Amino acid sequence: MNSGLTSKRNSVRSYHLILWLAFLAACTPRNEKRIREAGEIGFTVQQLLPHDPKAFTQGLLIYQGQLYESTGQDSSWIGVVDIGTGVANRKVVLDKKFFGEGITILNNKVYQLTWKNKNGFIYSFPSFTKVGEFTYPGEGWGLTSEGTHLIMSNGTEEIVFLDTLSLKPVKTITVKHQGNPVNNLNELEFADGYLYANIWQTDLVARIDLGSGEVTGFLDLSALTRQARAVNPKADVLNGIAWHPATKTMLVTGKYWPYIFILKLKDS
Repeated sequence: MNSGLTSKRNSVRSYHLILWLAFLAACTPRNEKRIREAGEIGFTVQQLLPHDPKAFTQGLLIYQGQLYESTGQDSSWIGVVDIGTGVANRKVVLDKKFFGEGITILNNKVYQLTWKNKNGFIYSFPSFTKVGEFTYPGEGWGLTSEGTHLIMSNGTEEIVFLDTLSLKPVKTITVKHQGNPVNNLNELEFADGYLYANIWQTDLVARIDLGSGEVTGFLDLSALTRQARAVNPKADVLNGIAWHPATKTMLVTGKYWPYIFILKLKDS
């Protein structure tokens, strides 16, 4: 992969990595009832990469070997991330009236959501030239694709599928766990046949069956949140999931986090 995501080149210093991995090994997951019932997804941390602690992360994506990030708040942009520094070369900077949200790339187009404006933007890839806009009901939060549709979250328990030609909703599923809706679904990633979603203001990532909407397991990343905040006390919530299909690893980060963590899931 040409981005070098599987290499330790230009990553954090080795002694720092060893320190954090020892910290992780000593941490025990929270004994939350919903994790026990749905099944906790085990993982190991394979590597740490630097992440821009000024980035209010809304979306994370690997496409054609390159890592992309989108941000929100008062500085909303889409950028190509240099994995050696964690800093992004900004390709798109939104007008300040827009609060940027999730992104995905499909059919040589980049799609971006905004939060409350109900505006989505379309850019050509790889030039990032704006080629269109679309609208949607409700708020825009996370965005991904299973290769056929755009799949978006809106902060509720709903996942909405958009047709890539009309960009209109064609299907909606309700995400639930043991019959109860799971809301605050945020950043999304489609990986190995499942939808993964950050649950806003928690340390959990839900693994969702797209056919039934049922949560089939949770990743508890509370130890990673503690690590991030130990280095940067201003680190905000977990948000940002990118899947590397070649190595079957998952990259995760958060808003203002100093690191991107590369995870190997135990059942993948």
